[in-house]
Amino acid sequence: MSTLDSGPADSVGGPSAGAEPDPAVARAAIVARLEEEGSLRPGPVRDALLALPREVLIPQAYVRRSGPGEEPPRWDLLDWSAPQDRPELLGLLYGGASVLVQHDGEALLGRARGTRSGAAITSMSTVMGLTAELLEELDLRPGLRVLDVGTGAGVTAAVACWVCGDREVVTLDLDRHLTESAAARLSDLGFRPQVVCGSGELGVPGRQFDRVFVSYAVQCVPAALVEQLAPGGTLLAHVTSASPSWPGLAVVRRSADGQVTAELRAVEFAHRAGHGMARIWLSEEFRQCMATEPGTWTGRGVPAPPADHDRGFWLAADHVLGGLVRDFGAEHLAIGAPGCGSWARAEPEDHRRWSVTVRGPRDIWREIQDLAARWRAASSPDRYRLHFDADGGQRAATECGRLSWQIPAPHDDGAT
Repeated sequence: MSTLDSGPADSVGGPSAGAEPDPAVARAAIVARLEEEGSLRPGPVRDALLALPREVLIPQAYVRRSGPGEEPPRWDLLDWSAPQDRPELLGLLYGGASVLVQHDGEALLGRARGTRSGAAITSMSTVMGLTAELLEELDLRPGLRVLDVGTGAGVTAAVACWVCGDREVVTLDLDRHLTESAAARLSDLGFRPQVVCGSGELGVPGRQFDRVFVSYAVQCVPAALVEQLAPGGTLLAHVTSASPSWPGLAVVRRSADGQVTAELRAVEFAHRAGHGMARIWLSEEFRQCMATEPGTWTGRGVPAPPADHDRGFWLAADHVLGGLVRDFGAEHLAIGAPGCGSWARAEPEDHRRWSVTVRGPRDIWREIQDLAARWRAASSPDRYRLHFDADGGQRAATECGRLSWQIPAPHDDGAT
């Protein structure tokens, strides 16, 4: 599952009634929770998150006030400079969930607190647990040159500046409102990295970096960013198809002698898709059909599908089968293909057998079973080698080569 929003912010570290919010207590509480969950370990990233005041970096944030399905949607912009907003804003900043920072592409500097309606949230700060895990994976150290692609609220850039030194950090975003705000807020924290407004897929031509971090999901790893990876360097980027259901994490390394190796790991959560990336979704009407319609046929006592924790299979299904979206809100397995209206739902009869109902021109259940056999024959991997072809293409494959697929370029309409 690739959604980043993890529900309402917790009140861990929040103030009691009438008390002034204490950000230091809230920071300590969320860091302790991330350590307990395994997202953080002792070291520089933990120390940075414990030291950096998010209320300085994100002094304003939105909270949704409208209910599910209510139109137009409504949000309130909370402001740390308004004492009455601080208790609720503290919960948002240190609750661990994603933080909504921009509405409808607006400028962030000079905004007045209050209500907005209509349009949509266009930028958010990622769930803290995911950010912490990825920053740990980067193995940040003093003196490393870091390229932060997708500045957003500046959280990743702030940690990189704290650990590596701000002279070694470049943060880049396509949205000038985000870069302008991040530059100002990072300066408030005493950091002055190079802040660039430009295309993340192009990076910073002519430069090399020891660490490259892409904070939005891409269809394939940008070739320019691989070229800008220095010997001994590491690049992290979430790779996803048009479906939001089963993402992968690309981990790219360049050895000391300049050789590039990479793998695609199946993961549960990922960043949001980058600007302009095509996405497919299940409408509420389609979800209801999947849950209640009788379907074309129903089979009973059929073999169980791969489990939810078999993420390596579902990552392969996303790319090899294509066009599928899972309804993670359903009680049991429910998968649809919005493009053609096909769907399949399955529920267990016992611990080994399932009842399955399918409908539409695609037999999604048969496709899943056939691919599952191939995946198991390839030793049920949860990660795949990622190959960069000479012509610029990218391909994921198992070690044995029994299961592989092409990863199309952003403007490539080739089938997987």
